Amino acid sequence: MKIATWNVNSINVRLPHIVTWLEANQPDILAVQELKVDDLAFVDKVIPALTAQGYHCSYSAQKTYNGVATFSRTSLSVQDELKDLPHLDDPQRRLLAVTIDDIRIINAYMPNGESLTSEKYPYKLNWLRAFVAFMTTQLQQYSKVIVLGDFNIAPHDRDVHAPELWTDSVLTSAEARQLFADLLALGLTDSFRWLHPDDVLFSWWDYRQAAFRRNMGLRIDHILVSNALTAVTRYCVIDKEPRGWERPSDHTPVCLTLDL
Repeated sequence: MKIATWNVNSINVRLPHIVTWLEANQPDILAVQELKVDDLAFVDKVIPALTAQGYHCSYSAQKTYNGVATFSRTSLSVQDELKDLPHLDDPQRRLLAVTIDDIRIINAYMPNGESLTSEKYPYKLNWLRAFVAFMTTQLQQYSKVIVLGDFNIAPHDRDVHAPELWTDSVLTSAEARQLFADLLALGLTDSFRWLHPDDVLFSWWDYRQAAFRRNMGLRIDHILVSNALTAVTRYCVIDKEPRGWERPSDHTPVCLTLDL
């Protein structure tokens, strides 16, 4: 099974990229974040394009900001679909949990936080705390779990091109990194870091300062697997190619292969 995550930073703009990438890579599941379209636009434009590629779709859209969707070659169970974090009153569309076969797929677009002095930073931490609590119950309910998406957290200094330049950043703050560690402590494994303990590779590059060309990036897009799936985790790669295409997203796909 091949599973990928990609923050597309506007599905209207990047839909041709998604179709091209799907044709070339043929993943079984693709989770995307930052749709930036409402339900109507998603239904009218995106679903027909993905259906033509052989994918079923579940989505939680939001105009202008946020939004997540999961595409699967296998039908998705909507009986236990979730689009909100329990006990968190939040209008932002950042979560989509579905079951595909016997695997729980949790697609998340976690808050950025803007800056440590912004009112958006406490929102980020509150959201992450609610997500850790949510994952505690999900892991009690499901044994095979994959959590993937744009976490907006670089877990370690080796996930940052120049750690000294990112000190006190919302993407590297001690509080955010601790909450990422709290997630792992529930019984999840960072698949890329588990398979590549020493590699310095990135999934996001700013549009400014020729960051991609200079490889000034961060690894903030992750695929976490539960203990029941760690033993069958075979490959996790960061596909840099789409970041070099015309009008790219600032993120690039991360792809995991499981031996199922």
